Amino acid sequence: MFNWSEIYYNTMREASQEAAEAKAREIAGLTIEPVGVDERNLDLIRQAAVYKTTRKLSYADAFAAAPAKIKNAELVTGDREFKEVEDEIVIRWLALGEKRG
Repeated sequence: MFNWSEIYYNTMREASQEAAEAKAREIAGLTIEPVGVDERNLDLIRQAAVYKTTRKLSYADAFAAAPAKIKNAELVTGDREFKEVEDEIVIRWLALGEKRG
């Protein structure tokens, strides 16, 4: 068992996106079956890995931003960390209450 997204992300972080794509092609040629990942999900996983590598986003936030990018959809959030991708996706900012100390 392996985590396709982690392999893509780590290869991109350590080498380059081109190397990550080469690794993705290598994995696709193996006689293994990724669990829970199919062709419909690979674009999402790839985009999340790109965001995780190139932007200051948590892994979970990268997976929230990725479908908005892919589907050209609006992301609704109050989390200011998404300012990292505001140049690529449309964000509807929720006004959240004051933080309580």
